[in-house]
Amino acid sequence: MKNLFYKFFNNLANCFTDYNLLWQVIAIVLTFIIVQTDFDWLYFKATRFIPSLYWIPAAAMGGLLPIIIPLALLLIGFLIKKRKVLVIGWTLGQAAISAFLLSIIYKAFTGRLQPDLSLGATTDISHYFRFGFMRGGVFWGWPSSHTLVAFAMAFALISLYPKNKLVLILSLIYALYIGLAVSISIHWFSEFIAGMIFGTIIGLSVGRAFKQKFN
Repeated sequence: MKNLFYKFFNNLANCFTDYNLLWQVIAIVLTFIIVQTDFDWLYFKATRFIPSLYWIPAAAMGGLLPIIIPLALLLIGFLIKKRKVLVIGWTLGQAAISAFLLSIIYKAFTGRLQPDLSLGATTDISHYFRFGFMRGGVFWGWPSSHTLVAFAMAFALISLYPKNKLVLILSLIYALYIGLAVSISIHWFSEFIAGMIFGTIIGLSVGRAFKQKFN
């Protein structure tokens, strides 16, 4: 358990320093632009033709795999006594926990309404935020926790294998699939963009911290 939370608070704090803080500001500004130009609503309407068959698996994977993958790696690493497998499990586990925690913090204060997926939805609710504390709960809204966690895990793994092109490609495919799938269903497009930026920040921060253990 101690290794899972290796430099946990330092890694989380790093997300709010220097260029990482600037990227978070950029994510907020991009959200403002996307919302105010009605792109969220236009994107939502334009993707209504895509069957749920394409996004339901991603929503399920985005919720389950961040739990299953780290636990499986830790179990395998323990059984075969491979330290590198254990480090990957710790890295991905901390990346997922940190990403989910950051999403909860933002959602608790933004309280954004989620898209209305009912058939024939015609009311534009993409502009509705309920700023304050816990006015909209922590499970729906801005940013997309599915996207945030997926990108955090992807870039944490990429940080451990910076020269491995296969890891890079497969990690990005996974993260983009999760993020884009939820952006046409349970989240607005701007929530995908913010989640992508926040997740990348967290993934790089956690991955770099564990890099020394990995080597």
